Amino acid sequence: MSDTTRDINRVTGAIIKVSLRLIIYALLILIFYEGITAGFEFGYEIFAATAMAPAPGRDKAVRIEEGQSDFEVGKLLEKEGLIHNRYAFAVQAEFYDYTIYPGDYTINTSMTSREILDLLGTEPEEEEPGT
Repeated sequence: MSDTTRDINRVTGAIIKVSLRLIIYALLILIFYEGITAGFEFGYEIFAATAMAPAPGRDKAVRIEEGQSDFEVGKLLEKEGLIHNRYAFAVQAEFYDYTIYPGDYTINTSMTSREILDLLGTEPEEEEPGT
């Protein structure tokens, strides 16, 4: 192999190494950016929850069954279009120490997840027999 060929191989190898490093750095920056953005959005949803729709919104009837976990309730509410994120709802319920009571509820799409937790965390009044 001639000296010229060795020099070309050495320069080519150096260019490939630098290119690979730049690609790896760019990917790491992209991953960090996406992770930080998702983390911020999740935290914002927990501590500054927003409603799904502006007032007056729409009322939706929801039935919470006995024994449903906070996550299952969040999944139901997300499916019904009442909250943005079931995971944030479950974390809120745990963080703010809510107990979700079973029963039938009417929830408005203009309510925040905290307002929904306040509603679901109020024990329903017992109906008197014969009424």
